[in-house]
Amino acid sequence: MKKSIFKHTSTWALLLLMSAAGCKSDMDFLTEKPKTFYTVDNAFATSSQVDQVLVSIYSQLRDLWANPSEEAWIFVFRGNGTDMFDVPSIRRGNSFNNYGNINADHGHFNNAYSTWYQMISKANLALYASELPQIAWSTPEEKAYTVAQARFFRAFAYRNLGELFGGVPIVTEITTTPRYDFKRATRVETYQFAIDELLAIENDLPEITVKGGRLVRGAAQHNLAELYLALGIQLAADGRAADAQTAYGESVKFANKVIDGGTYSLMNTRFGTRQNEAQGNVYWDLFQEGNVNYQDGNRECIWAIQIDYAAYRAEDGKSKLPYSRTYSPVFRDGAKDHLTGTGVDVGGRGISQIMPTMYTRDEIYADKWADDMRNSDIVFRRIFNGNVASSPYYGVPVPWSVMYEGSADPTTNTNNRSLCYPVSCKIATDKYTGLADGENMSNLFRDDYFIRLSETILLRAEAKQRMGNKPGAAADINLLRDRAQCTYKVSAADMDDNFNMILDERARELVYEECRWNTLLRMGGTIATTRIKQYAYWPEAQATLTFNYNLWPIPQGVIDTNKDEPLAQNEGWIR
Repeated sequence: MKKSIFKHTSTWALLLLMSAAGCKSDMDFLTEKPKTFYTVDNAFATSSQVDQVLVSIYSQLRDLWANPSEEAWIFVFRGNGTDMFDVPSIRRGNSFNNYGNINADHGHFNNAYSTWYQMISKANLALYASELPQIAWSTPEEKAYTVAQARFFRAFAYRNLGELFGGVPIVTEITTTPRYDFKRATRVETYQFAIDELLAIENDLPEITVKGGRLVRGAAQHNLAELYLALGIQLAADGRAADAQTAYGESVKFANKVIDGGTYSLMNTRFGTRQNEAQGNVYWDLFQEGNVNYQDGNRECIWAIQIDYAAYRAEDGKSKLPYSRTYSPVFRDGAKDHLTGTGVDVGGRGISQIMPTMYTRDEIYADKWADDMRNSDIVFRRIFNGNVASSPYYGVPVPWSVMYEGSADPTTNTNNRSLCYPVSCKIATDKYTGLADGENMSNLFRDDYFIRLSETILLRAEAKQRMGNKPGAAADINLLRDRAQCTYKVSAADMDDNFNMILDERARELVYEECRWNTLLRMGGTIATTRIKQYAYWPEAQATLTFNYNLWPIPQGVIDTNKDEPLAQNEGWIR
């Protein structure tokens, strides 16, 4: 028994001794010192690792633009719910024009808002890492270009946030602890921050690059033209007319650098991989595989996302443009007695996630506007030969009256019209890559435009009109109409004060390219709500859009979690 007692006494004595020794430095004892624990300060060792942060932003932008995962909120970002796009009858659950269901809690707003802040966070990380002492740069120019790309992305994100949400918190540092006290800048301050960022790095971006996809100076100058235009519109709304005119002048100045600088020019003659095919035209050439990049000889391309079929097959399943699937019509339902199936003659394998409104497909080409290369059948296909053997139109064009009005039931006809529509050469092709490998005409494997010179020209036209120079604005629009071989050329008298001429020409030139929400909301006033009510396909918009707005709401979740600093909600969304 004594032996047992001694044994336990000795054990407790040893434990007390260890405890006493541990009291020497409790914090030292408790502090974890792992051998391989990464922090922001030690995670980067080389300049190529910093560049990988930028590559992640390029990848994020590609996925945002092409939407390979078919996310509903990205279809909204690309235009669903505007005057140009709506949803077909089979997608009514994804409608974005029923304002009985759209409020500040809507997830689409939160997704858009958070996506741009994710990009800002990555840009801030790249900027922080670029200054770490252990990073060795091969040349000062390498570092300058890395910094320039990061600051461009930060400016690009704030430009989008400013256009969609107005003034937002400006975050320029990485955050390692939770914060609940972010303060909203004004919309003017948000635009100005983005302008200052781009001005600082304009000359650190190269004029051109050897390979496509990386940022160039023209991308910054184009965005400066848009930002100064947006700034001017907001200054005018704030009652600062003289400052607005100065901003418009700066917009024209930066647009001039792109348009007249000698690097870029409209493609006015056939070019590229299919230029010798009799069926095409120069506008069609712009959207053929192998023709998109500046490096392909396309002097109209300022910045393009990169799609690579070999990478898609090997490892990158998102390296695709699923446009034929997501944007093409569903003739197999809307005109099933005459047109059905998958094929190059019906726009590939369409499931129609969003569809062009009647405004986009027909109204902008009515009457004197019809004679336009962009309305030709090779560009905007309107002729579809019946492919159902029992159809009286087998092998010959199916009339649109039959597709649109093929039923005695008006509701069925309305649904049919939403499923059957012209097919743009931007979303389909007659030569699909990968069919031998099992691809099914859902995807295109060409690069795609982020910025094309045509949009720069349209921005300059708008800035000129806002300066009071309607003849100059008309002349700019006619640069595009001349290339499109339009019979009707616009004049100063066509440049209406509600900017319908500008918006119509943007629709003709940039369908499936521009982010229409950015354009409509940037223009301010009641332009967005007026046009949505006028052109939305389904009647819900006119019935439920009973208030005016020119900004999306700040997501309610953002307001609620920023508990230490009140964030004001945008006008029209508190109801």
